[in-house]
Amino acid sequence: MSIHEECGVFGVIAPRPADVGRLAYYGLYALQHRGQESCGIVVNDDGIFASRKDLGLVGEVFSGETLDRLPQGTMAVGHTRYGTTGAASRSNCQPIEVNHQKGHMALAHNGNLSNAAQLRDKLELSGAIFHGTSDTEIIAYLVTRERLSTPSIEDALSAAMNRLEGAYSLVLMSSQKLICARDPNGFRPLCYGKMEDGSYVAASESCALAAVGAEFVRDLEPGEILVFSKDGIVSRREHCGKAEPSPCIFEYIYFARPDSVIDGVSVHAARLRAGEILAQTHPVQADVVVGVPDSGLDAALGYSHVSGIPYGIGLIKNKYIGRTFIAPGQDHRLDQVRIKLSAIQDSVAGKRVVLVDDSIVRGTTSGRIVSLLREAGAREVHLRVSAPPFLNPCYYGTDIDSRENLIACHHNVEEIARIIGVDSLGYLPVEQLRALIGQAHYCGACFTGLYPTPVPVNTRKDRFEQKLSEKNAITSHQ
Repeated sequence: MSIHEECGVFGVIAPRPADVGRLAYYGLYALQHRGQESCGIVVNDDGIFASRKDLGLVGEVFSGETLDRLPQGTMAVGHTRYGTTGAASRSNCQPIEVNHQKGHMALAHNGNLSNAAQLRDKLELSGAIFHGTSDTEIIAYLVTRERLSTPSIEDALSAAMNRLEGAYSLVLMSSQKLICARDPNGFRPLCYGKMEDGSYVAASESCALAAVGAEFVRDLEPGEILVFSKDGIVSRREHCGKAEPSPCIFEYIYFARPDSVIDGVSVHAARLRAGEILAQTHPVQADVVVGVPDSGLDAALGYSHVSGIPYGIGLIKNKYIGRTFIAPGQDHRLDQVRIKLSAIQDSVAGKRVVLVDDSIVRGTTSGRIVSLLREAGAREVHLRVSAPPFLNPCYYGTDIDSRENLIACHHNVEEIARIIGVDSLGYLPVEQLRALIGQAHYCGACFTGLYPTPVPVNTRKDRFEQKLSEKNAITSHQ
């Protein structure tokens, strides 16, 4: 079981009509790691919206021909999705588009609302009709409803934010404005930059700004609303300071690309520091340090620097496996890990190996990776994990929804080591999390159980589909 994060968002506003759809395409490519279920782009051509959305990777959904069919425009928003609320279906593809009495709107969302179920119930009781099952549609509905009684789209968004709980980094496009917003806790990243032609670009990570040639300006503050229009940029901060900033620590450990900088902290540097701490807290006599691609590589380098044990390339990842990869069925005795990873025998044969990975969830994948190294001739394997043990579900956009599937909830360190077949096992000490980013405020609830917002009652990813099934069952018996 691998860990997934919900989404990547991207937006651009240009001073004159341009090929903004293609620019969004390049930005989404840089954010592909944040979501691989579906993707989409909406282009604003003088108030007329044109879009392309579908299930699949960016390179599968968009071709040169489909991009050519998108018109020139002054704004575009894009999205890559891995859903933590709602099934993988075309109805849940983003950006979500809304046509209402006050105009058009397209919305892209990264995060997860912890009060989504309560909000949806209230909206449905008041007559709202939902076409999909994602919590993003709830946000779109709230903004649309508020827009009917507010003087501007940014006022509507601000009013809607009073009712939202949990994680949301948003890029919203109206006929005239591009608006970005980050929840008061700042769970998920969001930043913006400027291009030489005067265009402004917003994205989940700074790596997407670099990909399109934009110069990074700054991160949005937790709770900030940033409005881009032909009149310039306006920052609204009425929601700033409403909560203690709680950026997700796992962004630095796993989710974000290592070349990104989030809230002033280099992701690469944070991972190096994790490896250094592991070498100090869990030293071992060994011959080579090997990282699990991709997010374990930086931490492995940090472990090597402090321990003095040589760093080696011991595992190779097949970079051509994407969403279209057909997983082996039960009738095939094939291991997906073997197809995605292979060991370099010359690097590990006869050696004591320190294997550095970013996390252990169920333990099955870790066990298979260890087996690869053993079969390649590794004499010893000592696993070091650049995160503490997962002990709690996440409600803010990480696909960790049940304690029953977390191996650390049922076994101690020694037992886990035996289960996955390593000679020793060491996790990053939970009290060292703050050292990764050099600040005391972060969300590490998946490790500590200390949640910054109220915990939802129903945490199932398919909770809205489940509700629909129950309604259909009741109807069929009437």
